[in-house]
Amino acid sequence: MYRFLLTPRWWGINLFVVLAIPFCVFMGTWQLGRFEDRVQSHEQATKQPDPSTRAAEPLDELLPVDKVTSGRPAVATGTYADQFLVPGRELDDRRGFYVLTLLRTEGGKALPVVRGWLPGTAGSVPVPAAPQGEVTVTGDLQASENIHSNGVNARGGLPEGQLGMISAASLVNLVDYDVYDAWITLPEAEAGGAAGPDDALKPVPAAAPQGSGLDLKAFQNLGYTGEWFVFAGFVLFMWFRLVRREAETARDVALGLVPEGGEPEVGGAGEVSGASGDGGAAKDGGADGAAEAAGGAEASEAAGGAGEAAGGAVVEVGAGAGAVEAGGGTEASGGAVQGSQGSKTAGTSHGS
Repeated sequence: MYRFLLTPRWWGINLFVVLAIPFCVFMGTWQLGRFEDRVQSHEQATKQPDPSTRAAEPLDELLPVDKVTSGRPAVATGTYADQFLVPGRELDDRRGFYVLTLLRTEGGKALPVVRGWLPGTAGSVPVPAAPQGEVTVTGDLQASENIHSNGVNARGGLPEGQLGMISAASLVNLVDYDVYDAWITLPEAEAGGAAGPDDALKPVPAAAPQGSGLDLKAFQNLGYTGEWFVFAGFVLFMWFRLVRREAETARDVALGLVPEGGEPEVGGAGEVSGASGDGGAAKDGGADGAAEAAGGAEASEAAGGAGEAAGGAVVEVGAGAGAVEAGGGTEASGGAVQGSQGSKTAGTSHGS
């Protein structure tokens, strides 16, 4: 019954199932591993002291930025150079922009420094000027942003002097000197340079490194884990269902319920059987009617009825019976029945 599993068509189906199930299980396991890594990094981060409470270290000793050095205080010395505004950034549920100024270090490389945040629209709000001369800044170290970072504008088309993403890849096209693949945010507002309290730059808190907490992305990994395992179960379920359906069809063919190589026609066998039964019934009924008509004719002759009526009835009965014996079908049988009924009526009239 299951020999159909060795046909070329089923070889393809079986090969797909054999490859699809392990692939789904592998992807589900990989997503689960990603979620477990995030949980582990989150637990480690909660056990470690706040990075901002540690002693500041030279910038070069903390690079490159990773999950351990992210948020650590870094010290750099240099002079402020080009300045950019980073629009579309929120702080305390208010929309505004970052003020980012490049600090040219002694080696000539520039470090992006977020001096603070201002409410309003970038370009329409006055920005405090950066300190002049050589300065030493201490700020929380951050990794370069990417398209998945919060507040990033990757669409482009910003006015001159504005920046959508804080990263060396974005700045290298705007300045003619090298830029560190990192940036720092000042934990305290700069003294002076503001006309009033509303014009003062507000410190931008350091963000946790990406992939180190139980954020929405972590729970997305957990959801993907369930989806891949569900896909694996669905593939297996559909394979069993197809096998069962094919086995049932093969059994029906073996029993003669379905023509081999074809599908059963809806109501086909019933209609044929019904037609045969109706024809048989009509044939039997026609024979009985002919016998009854013959009996009526004999009775009418014995009573001395009208010769012409009786003769006509006998002729009609004979014609009906001959049609039935020759396999004439239902209409001929019906004619015999009508003829016999007519002869009985004639016989009754003659007798009375």
